[in-house]
Amino acid sequence: MQYLLMIYSSEAGIRAASKEQVGQMSAAYAAYTEALKGAGVIRGGERLRPASEATTVRVKDGKTNVLDGPYADTKEQLGGFYLIEVPDLDAALSWAARCPGAATGTMEVRAIWPMQ
Repeated sequence: MQYLLMIYSSEAGIRAASKEQVGQMSAAYAAYTEALKGAGVIRGGERLRPASEATTVRVKDGKTNVLDGPYADTKEQLGGFYLIEVPDLDAALSWAARCPGAATGTMEVRAIWPMQ
């Protein structure tokens, strides 16, 4: 079964981090990605540009509204994701707990609902 591991963290905290801290986090993510690859469970994943560069689209009553920036002002922003394929939710939760983002932010785990 496929699961999306969404990584939420504070962009302000990341901007305030020292070069050493950023280097350590980058190395931790590289090792985590290699572990996913080594286990043969990774199906995709990417880091996202900052929420300030997002564009929000809503359609209401047939009218399309396009807004720059994130839709909601939150303490944590979606910063990246991994798409994995594992046998069950317990395995997905185990991988989410191992992600470096779990120690500094929040991991949201969602099962993929296949399009038929």
